[in-house]
Amino acid sequence: MKKVEHIGIAVKNLSSANELFAKLFAKESYKSEKVEREGVTTSFFQLGDTKIELLEATNPDSAISKFIEKRGEGIHHIAFEVEDIRLEMVRLEKLGFTLLNKEPQKGADNKLICFLHPKSANGILVELCQEIK
Repeated sequence: MKKVEHIGIAVKNLSSANELFAKLFAKESYKSEKVEREGVTTSFFQLGDTKIELLEATNPDSAISKFIEKRGEGIHHIAFEVEDIRLEMVRLEKLGFTLLNKEPQKGADNKLICFLHPKSANGILVELCQEIK
């Protein structure tokens, strides 16, 4: 793994969360994007080499909607940048981590992504991400 790529934060209202985090970081979000497959709208803030991703559900069946319903707003996942997502998925599965998807999926911010089940990572939802080239 190369670095922490981003930290995902589940929010109820993206507009008000954008305002809050823009004040906190003293800068505006650089990108907003809808990811239909995941049922979310995202917004990204760049802080040095790391990004903060705000996630708002676009439908009541999305993982973010269910997360907020169960736990409330807050940190949803931590994402790590990897050089080769497929090799990393094989490596981690061999080590006993449970993958939530067997193939990388297209995610926000021009990334291929894969999530590790929190039960296999001390309760943390881990995302692997690789830049699409």
